[in-house]
Amino acid sequence: MKARLGIAPIAWWNDDLAELSDDVSLEECLRQASEAGFTGMETGRRFPMDMAALGPVLERFAISVCGGWFSGLLLDGDLEAEKDRIAAQMRFFVAAGAPCIVYGETARSIQGMRHVPLARKPRLTEAEMAAYGRRISDFADWCAAEGMPISYHHHMAAAVETEAELDLLMKHSSVPLLFDAGHMAFAGGDVMRVIENHHARISHVHTKDIRRAVIEGLDRSRESFLDAVIKGAFTVPGDGSLDFEAIVGMLAAKGYQGWFVVEAEQDPVANPPLEMARKGHRELMRVMDAAGYEVMQ
Repeated sequence: MKARLGIAPIAWWNDDLAELSDDVSLEECLRQASEAGFTGMETGRRFPMDMAALGPVLERFAISVCGGWFSGLLLDGDLEAEKDRIAAQMRFFVAAGAPCIVYGETARSIQGMRHVPLARKPRLTEAEMAAYGRRISDFADWCAAEGMPISYHHHMAAAVETEAELDLLMKHSSVPLLFDAGHMAFAGGDVMRVIENHHARISHVHTKDIRRAVIEGLDRSRESFLDAVIKGAFTVPGDGSLDFEAIVGMLAAKGYQGWFVVEAEQDPVANPPLEMARKGHRELMRVMDAAGYEVMQ
């Protein structure tokens, strides 16, 4: 069983909350990630989308592109328009040798709206989810045929947030799944049951931890997703409430091989990114060993 460990730059620069960003360069971000032991990084706003510019910087720190977010609009949008929107990122990711593009559905989502409470997230009927599932499946098939698969990110405050919503999407689509333990736990789902039910579809993993006391203290009728982030809802493995030894052990038992990416947005002043990256890497190495993974460099 083989695994690779990556991290997302959101711990250094938050694209939705400028105040939760460390004032470091791309080079310093990559240096710290490499120093912590990671060999991959998902893309962020300070990444040039051109391998001629980015490649030498990545090579200097022995880091590869292990994914990156695409803000999809297929819930309300047109399939051909989405193909046009993702085309440049696909070409870049193919050139970078990335494993996938992380597809996040942002149509109707309130995840970036500071003053919209969690309780006002979008909700779909099963008929709406079935229609959406057909569109996202067609889109995923096209992306894979073009040489760059997508992996679908269920996400707080979006149309596919809860375990039940994810179950419906999986029922009505064939899209590969990005499993994010932190988002599923925040949504009240059973992370182990999600792996059990959908392991055959999991193509990418985000190892986001949660601080359960923060999440349980939220007033979802008043507080937003971004309020929760500011309060410290998320953290790295080994610093929060989830049992990553059990989570990674089950993924191994189900045959998952590939990237495990730490994606943990929080206040970089209270939680220095290098310190947190080291803590997350240390915990992942521990649980990888327990699960029998060989961590590739």
